[in-house]
Amino acid sequence: MAYSNFTLSKVKADFGLVTNESHDLFAEVVPLPPGDLLRATLKDQLPLASAINTEKARSELVVMPVLMEVRRQLHNQIAIFSGTTLDVEPAQGLEGRCDFILSRSPEQYYVAAPVLTIVEAKNESIPSGLGQCIATMVAARLFNQREGNAITAIYGAVTTGNEWKFLQLSDRTACIDTASYFIKEVDKILAILVATLQPETSPIG
Repeated sequence: MAYSNFTLSKVKADFGLVTNESHDLFAEVVPLPPGDLLRATLKDQLPLASAINTEKARSELVVMPVLMEVRRQLHNQIAIFSGTTLDVEPAQGLEGRCDFILSRSPEQYYVAAPVLTIVEAKNESIPSGLGQCIATMVAARLFNQREGNAITAIYGAVTTGNEWKFLQLSDRTACIDTASYFIKEVDKILAILVATLQPETSPIG
């Protein structure tokens, strides 16, 4: 089994989670203006990603440039992993490839704790990626615990490149943000992603 086999109902049942869909998790986050490089990249590549209309194209042409801007905003003190395997607990299905892993460690040659944010890219359907993303967030939390770097909350995003839906896992509750964000408001998307990678004493929201 792999992360991609988890539906929302299955991940809740397998790991004893409850979902909360009533919070605007990032309402207080102040937008973060993108740099000139990201602005130019999105202007050039968004139409191409929409025309090709595959998960791979959206990942490469839209999602990765956004994540690279996040890394620049944080002075290259985070690591980004794309298509990396995260095998944490195969017996429970917590294994497989992750679209993107963001770690608050500058170590780029291997995944180091703390892993804070998981981003799953989808072609068109946001709901189809929610269970997969939450399962990977569960794995990230377990990975951090085993590395002696337990974190209060793990964050996730499911995105088509154009639309972004954010999630937060804290204790046994998986919060699915009431808001959806679109690439035209990339300044808010950047601010949220940066916020998820900051040291926190308590969950956002």
